[in-house]
Amino acid sequence: MKHSVAKATFFLGIAAIYRCFLILAGIGYYVYLLVTKQYSYNAFYFFACFLVSFIGLVIRAITIGYTPKNTSGRNTKEQVADTVNTSGMYSLVRHPLYLGNFFMWFGLALLTKSYWFVISFLLVYWLYYERIMYAEEFFLRNKFGSDYLNWADSVPTFIPRRFKWRSPNNYFSIRNVIKRESIGLFKLVLLFFVFQYIHDVVSNGGKLLELSSWGRVWFIAFIIVGVIYLTLRTIRKKTRLLDVDGR
Repeated sequence: MKHSVAKATFFLGIAAIYRCFLILAGIGYYVYLLVTKQYSYNAFYFFACFLVSFIGLVIRAITIGYTPKNTSGRNTKEQVADTVNTSGMYSLVRHPLYLGNFFMWFGLALLTKSYWFVISFLLVYWLYYERIMYAEEFFLRNKFGSDYLNWADSVPTFIPRRFKWRSPNNYFSIRNVIKRESIGLFKLVLLFFVFQYIHDVVSNGGKLLELSSWGRVWFIAFIIVGVIYLTLRTIRKKTRLLDVDGR
């Protein structure tokens, strides 16, 4: 058991490095394409990529909204599991949070319009998260035994094979979603604004304060979402308004 926890903790510990690598690689290649004039910007394609990423956030929100405490979430220090989730999104795939993460990152990768970059992203994502999923499942097999194995045998790891939704016993908690996933929306809008801003700066010959009409739209969205996130963060830290029993 200690070995499985240590392995899962190790992979979770390098998650920040992995995310930074993806962001820097994506931004670096995006800048290269813009500077060398190999990129054809399309505002509607840009927004479509955001919708792909937003689908990932929705998947995470549905997962978090139904799950009880110590079963799902942003566990960045160690593995935590009091029960095995078998309902809600967990009746479709064993790792719905990572499925959500995939769509969130996939939308950003698509911004490059580069087949080889997208394929590279898919390979890196799979290699990285496959190790995390293996470590987590090793932990769960050791802790829950046959209860976990019986469920795992009937539910695919990552890609849904069927859509037989098993209704959770818990009600959907919007407060829990707001508390735990508002940061995801903020980061998502921030990153898309950064990509839009980079495009505007390169297109305007390096003028830092000249935004296109779409650049202003994304800037306003970033400010609005940022204010909402900071407000919710203050509420979460200073009050118990977003606390939900058992979540």
